Amino acid sequence: MSAGGRGIASLLEIMARLRDPEAGCPWDLAQDFRSIVPHTLEEAYEVADAVESGDLRHLRDELGDLLFQVVFLARLGEELSLFDFDAVVAALSDKLVRRHPHVFGEARVADADEQRRSWEQIKAQERARAASPGASELDGIPAALPALSRAAKIGRRAGRVGFDWDDAEGALDKVEEELLELKQALEQTPDLGEVEEELGDLLFSLTNLSRHLEIDPEAALRRATHKFERRFRHVEAVLRERGLHPAREHRDEMERYWRQAKDRDGDSGNPGEDGRR
Repeated sequence: MSAGGRGIASLLEIMARLRDPEAGCPWDLAQDFRSIVPHTLEEAYEVADAVESGDLRHLRDELGDLLFQVVFLARLGEELSLFDFDAVVAALSDKLVRRHPHVFGEARVADADEQRRSWEQIKAQERARAASPGASELDGIPAALPALSRAAKIGRRAGRVGFDWDDAEGALDKVEEELLELKQALEQTPDLGEVEEELGDLLFSLTNLSRHLEIDPEAALRRATHKFERRFRHVEAVLRERGLHPAREHRDEMERYWRQAKDRDGDSGNPGEDGRR
């Protein structure tokens, strides 16, 4: 079979060949569910990175790599007689139809916000039907999610049953309260365990503020990190032109070039005490 074949059937056949016990690829044959998961996560992040960076031409390849992870995991399920790729697609199709009654049924929604609420309500009903006695509203949130994403998701679940602030102002007050407690811990105790706990509380409260502002904290942090990286690379480049390298003794130069990078980005805000913001 030529690798140039098109369509999902061709991809499934390639996957079957890779896992063939007699003539397959040794690396592919050595994999199981646990060993594949890190690759799946990596490919998902590479999709996100392509979108965040605006590299949409490269996005095609990244989507293909992520699709291969789905096909690989489905193949493992088929070999264990648990499910196959068609079953995965069928379950997804059923779920999409079930969660879009305004498209595939008689329900009506006014806008995207109402649809989001309807989607969450249907998901909650599905969880309730599948729940065992003593189930929690927080059940089903993967422990392997990035910490910021998981914190935001837990906050949303708690908020849906009324354990929440009324608005972003209340969430912001909580951020300020947690920041004050962190400052007090830093001033009053050498116990890093307590400082870590207060820092964690502050980060968690920031995810709740993000949720009230309808901002994805994971995406916001990725963008902020990308901005810092871009500016720091500018600092390094200018230093290299002058025969220097990043070091504490060149702190003043680094601050000057950092502000230059900010100006180039069009950031006219007042810098912090050390020039970074």
